[in-house]
Amino acid sequence: MECSAEEVPLTGAGNTHRLLKIESFRISAPLNPFLTSASSDWGGEASWKTGTGEAIVAVSRDMKFEKRMGHMRGAGRVNSRVHVAIEWADAGHNLRAEGYTKDIGPKGCLAIIPQAFSLGQKLRLVNLINQISCEAVLVWRGHEGRAGWELGLELQQPSPDFWGLDF
Repeated sequence: MECSAEEVPLTGAGNTHRLLKIESFRISAPLNPFLTSASSDWGGEASWKTGTGEAIVAVSRDMKFEKRMGHMRGAGRVNSRVHVAIEWADAGHNLRAEGYTKDIGPKGCLAIIPQAFSLGQKLRLVNLINQISCEAVLVWRGHEGRAGWELGLELQQPSPDFWGLDF
């Protein structure tokens, strides 16, 4: 193991592993005996002569919370079935399809609508419970099921009362 940090031995009979206080380090570990290539299943380079593999491992203990959570969803969601309508214009005609949500959040929802749309398409989402509407953009399209298409909609400047909930 290569490192230049402070090492703390772990307890246990015959345990030679140590805990390191560093940002990243290179480790050697036994290879998976079922591998058929010269690389390990955890992304490291394998050495068949020594029977070990190497990988760089990041230690996130000192990483800032904001950086660790940067890839997470921007806001929480709640499983909630709300009857909604999608409105859009096509060739000068105003069209409408009705469906329901699977989950909702302050910035969007996952809805089941019996109509396919293109990613990035601008739509109007209407909450049929309170009749509040909001511009939305289709940011994800999933599978087509019996009830319709799974659509991930991002709300554009929604009213705080759009869903009738406090998030």
